[in-house]
Amino acid sequence: MEKNNIYQVDSFTDLPFKGNPAGVMILEEALAPEQMQLIAREMNLSETAFFYQEKQDVFRIRYFTPASEIPLCGHATLASAHIIYQLGLKEPEDDICFRTNDTTLTARKDGDGILMIFPRYKLDPIPIPGRFKELIGFQPQEYYQSDYGWFLAVAASQDHIRSARPDFERLKTEGPGHLIITAESETYPVDFVCRCFAPSLGVNEDPVTGSAHCALTPLWAEKLGKESLESMQLSERTGRMKVRLLGEKVEIRGQAVTVFQLKTMY
Repeated sequence: MEKNNIYQVDSFTDLPFKGNPAGVMILEEALAPEQMQLIAREMNLSETAFFYQEKQDVFRIRYFTPASEIPLCGHATLASAHIIYQLGLKEPEDDICFRTNDTTLTARKDGDGILMIFPRYKLDPIPIPGRFKELIGFQPQEYYQSDYGWFLAVAASQDHIRSARPDFERLKTEGPGHLIITAESETYPVDFVCRCFAPSLGVNEDPVTGSAHCALTPLWAEKLGKESLESMQLSERTGRMKVRLLGEKVEIRGQAVTVFQLKTMY
């Protein structure tokens, strides 16, 4: 393993050029946030993860969009765990522990995939904004405020999710800058569908969003009366994942594929 290598990994898919691409950079030691932000902007992916081995059993990890640092990212965590196992930094039977800015995450191999344990997000019902249909394209049945600035809207059908056409400029300035839209799936074995928009972070639509399932999983577990669920994100690239509610934690399972490797020159 050489320092300064950056990997691009497609997460929540077993095929290249599907799922959600993430940048992964392995560091020998902490890098200045300003430098990480410049690299993430150059990568121009929805998120780039930077990590280094802080202790023997702990990796310090941070996440950046092209515009700013964010506290948590599911697909970039999956991509990082995938690279750690691929390069032999951890043996397949070993768990991985990541320390973010404000929580601890774990990941482990599970057959041809990786299981991750994330925190459960709160869901506080709030009134539906009067301009929601104008900004997104449908009138939701329910509306919630969640953690880390996310808002979640429940639609009457998956057609509303598929056909939504957000006004991203207005969403960034007038509406919720972080929005999850979701509906019950009409296609077995998928339980629910979703899409995620974060224009305030420089990401109009995230292809497959692991961290959003910290809110989606408890929502649909209660609605459908089951702890284990399968979701599909109806973005252009599409992606699927299996999730399970574990009390105050959420288990997220996915696969990942390394697409290419880069070496920074600066």
